[in-house]
Amino acid sequence: MLPAISVNHLTKFYRRFKALEDVSLAVEPGEFFGFLGPNGAGKTTTINVVTGLANYQSGEVRVFGHDVTREYRLTRAAIGLVPQEFNFDPFLSVEQILVFEAGYFGIPSREAKMRAGELLEFFSLASKRTEGYKKLSGGMKRRLLIARALMHRPKILILDEPTAGVDLELRYLLWDFLKKLNREGTTILLTTHYIEEAERLCGRIGVIHQGKIVAVDSTAALIRKMGGDRMEFYLKNDVTKVFAGVSSVPFTVESSGRKISFKAGEGAIPAVLKILQGHGVEVEQIDVRRPTLEDAFLKLIGKKGDGGA
Repeated sequence: MLPAISVNHLTKFYRRFKALEDVSLAVEPGEFFGFLGPNGAGKTTTINVVTGLANYQSGEVRVFGHDVTREYRLTRAAIGLVPQEFNFDPFLSVEQILVFEAGYFGIPSREAKMRAGELLEFFSLASKRTEGYKKLSGGMKRRLLIARALMHRPKILILDEPTAGVDLELRYLLWDFLKKLNREGTTILLTTHYIEEAERLCGRIGVIHQGKIVAVDSTAALIRKMGGDRMEFYLKNDVTKVFAGVSSVPFTVESSGRKISFKAGEGAIPAVLKILQGHGVEVEQIDVRRPTLEDAFLKLIGKKGDGGA
């Protein structure tokens, strides 16, 4: 089966700035794929190329086997795009925004109005159908973006920071909706700065940094690569000098010398306890911290997180 999205050796310049360098990744049909990276890493640029909103200098980009440049209409019709920014026509009502969107994809007016009504009901926007979008709350605008992207029943839904700025309750509701949509067969590509969001929703993750892909793997595999659990000892005394020069256990001394953390490898805990007991240091609390996707992400982009060695 052909990938839903196939990006091969993609390079993109903005004048002299190389935004993307030899980017390759594939999103399989029915997959929930997370695309992570810091601000300016190249996530939105990649999405813009896939959706035909940006050109590129070299490489190949296909949607279900079709070239996004030569077969633009066909590939664009397969994609529903939820952008970061609110880009609605300020002169249209909420309902008209959806109906006009359907027109771009050749959906007859009567069918478009029925579809708009269904989505407005589903996203609890029916009471706002005659309002201009500027009168909507931030959460309502986010819902309207998703509703608009779904008007033509796309096979692929691309979401660029879909829960930015929404409250926790709406975020959970959107998560449930997206999981249901994916179970029903829609391929989803998600970019997000909420690492917990990617960890909960995505089966596979691609990480981009400075325009280059630095990892593509299952969420579970990326977390496993961080190693085992990490121990955190909270102490009564400052142990900065106690552990100076100790090399038998890779550790981090934090919080004014009263917290140490280290990977719970074989023999590590007894070794640390022996050092503490030898110096009469009392342990107040012990926590076990399991590695997360955030730890893996920070390591991949070269930033030290709480789980660093």
